[in-house]
Amino acid sequence: MSARAAILGCSGPVLTRAEARFFASSDPWGFILFARNVETPAQVRALVRDLRGAVGREAPVLIDQEGGRVARLTPPHWTGWDNAESFLARFAGPRERVAAMRLRYHVIGTELALLGIDVNCAPMVDIARPETHVAIRQRLYGAAPDAVATLGRAVADGLAAGGVLPVLKHVPGHGRTPLDSHLSLPVVDAPRDLLEAEDFAPFRALADLPLGMTAHIVYAALDAERPATTSPAVLAAIRADIGFRGALMSDDLSMGALSGTLDARAAAAIAAGCDLALHCNGDADEMRAVMGAAPRLAGAALARTDAALAARAALQPVPIDVPAALQQIDDLARGVPVA
Repeated sequence: MSARAAILGCSGPVLTRAEARFFASSDPWGFILFARNVETPAQVRALVRDLRGAVGREAPVLIDQEGGRVARLTPPHWTGWDNAESFLARFAGPRERVAAMRLRYHVIGTELALLGIDVNCAPMVDIARPETHVAIRQRLYGAAPDAVATLGRAVADGLAAGGVLPVLKHVPGHGRTPLDSHLSLPVVDAPRDLLEAEDFAPFRALADLPLGMTAHIVYAALDAERPATTSPAVLAAIRADIGFRGALMSDDLSMGALSGTLDARAAAAIAAGCDLALHCNGDADEMRAVMGAAPRLAGAALARTDAALAARAALQPVPIDVPAALQQIDDLARGVPVA
């Protein structure tokens, strides 16, 4: 029997008995960790083991470990990083930036894999613009679609080298709004031809990645009423115009951009074409509502999630000396080429 079409969080650093029973009965496809779930490497490994034990399989375990303002793993146990915007500003040219980003995410992937975490919610290939909300802009790779796509590929390759699957986000692009979708619903009024030429371009270049995450944003040229996550028209464009072939998860359903009950949000996301409903905050009542609306994976959604699991199984991690990699990054920033 297939898992249910959802990814869930949990409440703290230790899986409670009630959570274990709930996960065993509801059977989500995967789990996601946040800072509230993280204390020490041994504790995280135990939590990952217990989450998988609850569902009786090697369920994917996700995290948002971009570095900078979005980092669930922090020093002293894990490497600390600047926001992407500040990090990339250290390097003189595109070759140095690409090499540095690949190294950065090879280190991040290696640190995640040592904990049993096998999916990271990156790369983030939204296009930076003057109006982009600061909470998003600091995390972005630049304003030129081709350069952003190249850096996004470096992120994905670095994670894979570390033994971790990437998640392409936020499809089809978060850069044109001054609002934070964690708090309110942004609306993008750009015409479709401009969206396709600019915003969609990096996602199109990375459409082969195994997993993607939608944006809680209204794109008026595609659907004036519903955000991408719950819009059949936008999700059809992600498949047809962007060509994304992987399993598509919603962004967090508890975010302020969405309205309605959690079961209605989950049902709308699945009905629109999301393969997986993502719920992050670990609230038991909200999780029950989401799982009440999440069907067993079937058809194309099952095929896409199975393909993601196959991509996970096919990963061939490349060992990396973390201190040496960090020195290489510093060398690149000083203009010393990396062999």
